[in-house]
Amino acid sequence: MDVKIEESWKQHLSEEFNKDYFKDLIDFVRDEYRNGRCYPPGGRIFAAFDHTPFEKVRVVILGQDPYHGPNQANGLCFSVQKGVQKPPSLQNIFRELNDDLQMEIPEHGDLEPWADRGVLLLNATLTVRAHQAGSHQNKGWEQFTDAVIRILSENRENLVFLLWGGYAKKKGARIDASKHLVLTSGHPSPLSANRGMWFGNKHFSKTNEYLVECGKTPIDWQL
Repeated sequence: MDVKIEESWKQHLSEEFNKDYFKDLIDFVRDEYRNGRCYPPGGRIFAAFDHTPFEKVRVVILGQDPYHGPNQANGLCFSVQKGVQKPPSLQNIFRELNDDLQMEIPEHGDLEPWADRGVLLLNATLTVRAHQAGSHQNKGWEQFTDAVIRILSENRENLVFLLWGGYAKKKGARIDASKHLVLTSGHPSPLSANRGMWFGNKHFSKTNEYLVECGKTPIDWQL
């Protein structure tokens, strides 16, 4: 199956693209986009991969679903289009970034610069029906993104995986922690963050400390 995705990812994921589940998934997604409003825009479904080629990945942040409101989702987890109000989880991510690295809180919520600098912003499910959270779960996306995580874990070394919340921790359970740094914490959503499970995790500074120890360039987290 010819999937429009960045070339290095196409090579590494070619086996997945030819599996029956993926063909069924694409048929489902095409029908959903044809018959109703879905997010992100069709050309942005694989934006995480297009902005962060396989060999340029240094950090992986795992999300769950794309935002399902108008003009929010841009194909990168936790990220929203410029001009769109920052969702509560993203506000808390920026607050922790400010506390951890004393960086100014950005005026917008578009994380595309992070993706361009080597942060794979990967949702477990890459599409969603408008105003219906979780509507494209259990259709095959999770199997596909599990394969992405496995391929990265097996074929790269010294990556940083940021697993925020129970869902991300479960999804990242098979990452080889002997080869990579796996950092976990509560989810940045207000429910978790306000119970003391998010703020103070210092994941941004810990990520950069590890990358420097491994002889890699730290991430510039400023937007």
